[in-house]
Amino acid sequence: MKKILLTSMCVGMVMGLYAGNVAENQTEQPQIGHGKVLTMEEAVLGYQLYPKNLYVQWQGDRNVLTFIEGKNLMGDFIDKNESKVLMSLDELNRILNADLQGWPQFAWKDGQTLVVQRQGKRYEIDVDRKVLETVFPIAKGAQNVVSNGHDLLAYTKANNLYYVDANGNEFAVTRDEDPNIVNGQTVSRNEFGISGGIFWSPDGKKLAFYRKDESEVGTFPLLDITTRTGSLREIKYPMAGMKSEQISLGVYDVASGKTVFLKVDDFGREQYLTNIAWGPASDCIYVQVLDRAQKHMRLNRYDAKNGELVKTLLEEQNDRYVEPLTPIVFLKNDPSRFIYRTNNRDGYFNLYLCDAQTGKVLKRLTDTDADVEMVGQDDRYVYYTSAEVSPIENHLFRVDLKNGKKTRLTAAEGWHQVLMSGDMKYFVDNYSSLNVPRVILLAQNDGKTVKELLKAEDPTRDYNFGEITLGTVKTADGKFDNYYRLIKPMDFDPSRKYPVIVYVYGGPHSQMVKNTWLGELRRWEMYMAQHGYVVYVMDNRGTSNRGAEFEKAIHGQCGQAEMADQMMGIEFLKSLPYVDTDRIGVHGWSYGGFMTISLITNYPEVFKVAVAGGPVIDWKWYEVMYGERYMDSPHTNPEGYQKVSLLNKAKDLKGKLLICQGAIDNTVVWEHSLSFIRECIKNHVQVDYFPYPCAEHNVMGKDRIHLMQKVTDYFEDYLK
Repeated sequence: MKKILLTSMCVGMVMGLYAGNVAENQTEQPQIGHGKVLTMEEAVLGYQLYPKNLYVQWQGDRNVLTFIEGKNLMGDFIDKNESKVLMSLDELNRILNADLQGWPQFAWKDGQTLVVQRQGKRYEIDVDRKVLETVFPIAKGAQNVVSNGHDLLAYTKANNLYYVDANGNEFAVTRDEDPNIVNGQTVSRNEFGISGGIFWSPDGKKLAFYRKDESEVGTFPLLDITTRTGSLREIKYPMAGMKSEQISLGVYDVASGKTVFLKVDDFGREQYLTNIAWGPASDCIYVQVLDRAQKHMRLNRYDAKNGELVKTLLEEQNDRYVEPLTPIVFLKNDPSRFIYRTNNRDGYFNLYLCDAQTGKVLKRLTDTDADVEMVGQDDRYVYYTSAEVSPIENHLFRVDLKNGKKTRLTAAEGWHQVLMSGDMKYFVDNYSSLNVPRVILLAQNDGKTVKELLKAEDPTRDYNFGEITLGTVKTADGKFDNYYRLIKPMDFDPSRKYPVIVYVYGGPHSQMVKNTWLGELRRWEMYMAQHGYVVYVMDNRGTSNRGAEFEKAIHGQCGQAEMADQMMGIEFLKSLPYVDTDRIGVHGWSYGGFMTISLITNYPEVFKVAVAGGPVIDWKWYEVMYGERYMDSPHTNPEGYQKVSLLNKAKDLKGKLLICQGAIDNTVVWEHSLSFIRECIKNHVQVDYFPYPCAEHNVMGKDRIHLMQKVTDYFEDYLK
């Protein structure tokens, strides 16, 4: 579903993969032949089977890499080519008057100030002088803590917003008593790139915040069985086609204690306010305002003093949808220009240089038919990562602001994650590929390696893993290549016929196949391969990092293009002599649960067994923000909703289907799966169902071992 959900769903994934360009040109991981077999606990929670990592941070704007070594906070001084202890644990304990046995999580406020948050307080420590600078008390129950970078700390308690100064004085920014009014928290269910609700101005003197009015939003009851007689907890849940939340943006002036609200009236009551950005001078706020239909967006500039609209700088429109995801970024030393990211102009997420006064696009900075993500800038260059080498690889580039010259900065094949220094002179390159567990390099901003920081060993070297192959098959419309990951059974015998498990997600904002170590493997997949299954995973149309046309192919009829592509993968599998075409199963969660039931009911002659988790059954029961983007409203697209509804498909179920569902799922609410079960009962169709009474959308922790054993047993009982 959403990014945050996909992350939860994919717990157990590891970084890395390599893919060939075509199915015939594949790269394979050598099979070990002998070794251990994963336990279910290792397959689910075996963190020791991840490659070793090195958690480094830049010391604010200094060219010093910091990391923990033993009981010391170390600093690697790049310009001096030396390392030394910045602070010992004993020194930290003395400063905090504590008895910590190991280093807590920390961050850098600037090049001199270390930040540690513990036991309801935020400590700011001068590392050079080894003294405590400031202690901010954080009120009990406080959440969403955000510093202004100077001397104030904002946070939310319940539905209101507060800030505290360095003397411990707390001030209320809002005082709403109506439980339907929520201040300072994330809105729009984290869609449109929204991840928070508090936005300090650059000078730290003004505080912008979201205000969410849910008065007209419907509720859904969640069952809490942990109370003596059971109880219901109602959540606000705006379903597609129904009333949604009303969003506004307030600006609080610290000096006067007064709040003004931006006068945003572009598209009526239920418009979206996304990607909030302050102007460098702290006098203006830039908001991307999106209509509820998500087909029209305006980038507006507002006066922070009175909330008045100053100017609409640019607009985006699309017959399918517009999805703004990134705030504008002003050039570091030139506030007259900003960088804007969109995939609505040239078909891919690219960067555009715009005039800050008029909004005019001055030039396309990243002229590539691939999605890009900005990671930094200096006076001369903009640094970005992109999929232009391959959709399954991620590489760092820089482009010259003046002449547009582009330079690739990462050379090794694979998926590179980068951490730029404050002045952009250096970057840390953390990458892996199919056969490379992890390499971490320190490099100059021209790509030249300074030194190797880590080369991880293979933590699975003692295990008997099946062969992993990556390749492509064509989409059903023949326009694109879909990338897949194929795992052969342990101790593979080409003369045998093996059952197949297709693991599917297939929804927006997902990419299951990457050129990372072991091909972005979920270890449960290898567990099943070790127990005699071929395991197949493919990214179909609708998934991310492939451009707007690829992603938007699903619009209005979710599941249709995705199924057509997955069936192309099935045809490829059927062409393999070792695949038993009479024993094909499918498994997925969330959007993948929707895909799983879609596949087994639409293609009962192909899929014998299926396990679906937290499945969307009918999109009219899913949330407004996500559902209406991909399906429009039930009022404007009734035919589409009717066609893809799985309620209509219950009667067509022929194989064995197990549905697993978190009973307090607040994302795909219980109405979905229970309604499908009801339709099965009406049509005298047998189906298996297993609720997890205290689980939300995902079954996590040790309970997940039970879940994956349940999934495994179902395939073992009915597919093998």
